Amino acid sequence: MKLALFDDHRLGVVSADDATLVDVTDALPWPHDADPVTAGWWRALCRDFPTVAPRLREAAATGTPRPVAAVILRAPVLGPSKVVAAASNYGDHVAEMHGVQQRTLGRVESWMMEFDVFLKAPSSIVGPGAEVVLPPDVVAAGHEVHHESELVVVIGAGGRDIPVESAMDAVLGFTAGLDITVRSAADRSRRKSYDTFSPLGPWLVTADEIGDGSDLDIRLTSGGQVRQSVNTRDLITPVPQIVAYASTIMTLLPGDVLFTGAPPGVGPIAAGEKLEMTISRIGSMAVTVR
Repeated sequence: MKLALFDDHRLGVVSADDATLVDVTDALPWPHDADPVTAGWWRALCRDFPTVAPRLREAAATGTPRPVAAVILRAPVLGPSKVVAAASNYGDHVAEMHGVQQRTLGRVESWMMEFDVFLKAPSSIVGPGAEVVLPPDVVAAGHEVHHESELVVVIGAGGRDIPVESAMDAVLGFTAGLDITVRSAADRSRRKSYDTFSPLGPWLVTADEIGDGSDLDIRLTSGGQVRQSVNTRDLITPVPQIVAYASTIMTLLPGDVLFTGAPPGVGPIAAGEKLEMTISRIGSMAVTVR
């Protein structure tokens, strides 16, 4: 099932051809709250999706479709307790980062070449069609700001110390995301947590349609030029292992967001650019840079 948040943070089910959606908000067993700060219904949906899904499917089958182009798509998450991100998770990206760090830092930080997880601020999340805003202080300092197009996991039931074998039971689904990154000597979380630095979209596809996310094509273009192109089969640490590992450090709560790592081809972005990202079996989104 493809779940979209749109307009006043209403819930829609998107058609197989991505052209239309049906508003299924009224089929939810909880009152709808349009305020993303207090929208506990979304986290409850993430937690209880298996029991709520039949109601949503029925509502989608009997409701009136609306063109996707006629609504405003929002980020397909609401009020996550945290955004977790995986570092150094594609071999070719690890290799290219030696040159990137030498150019931007004047040295290579060997510890940053090892797989691990870190946190981004949830306030950095924006939806498809949004603007990525280059921070004035970063621009003034001459730091590069890079694009990183990634497969993103949305946690469902979640948990603590989740076994790898049952990790996908803790996952609601997947979306596409850009992990916008300042290249500087600052801490990872600081460099990646500016407002607008986590575009997500265009919607969430539930894990029953995607599996464990291990064979998806990721592509990022700007002005018709391919910047990144990779398949998730090249992940060093696959999705179930990322989920299991992260859960040994912190309890994963319903609705949490997990970036799975940057593919090779990262590079600077500049004001005026339009970044277009596609993940097979999920969909496409675009953001502009200001």
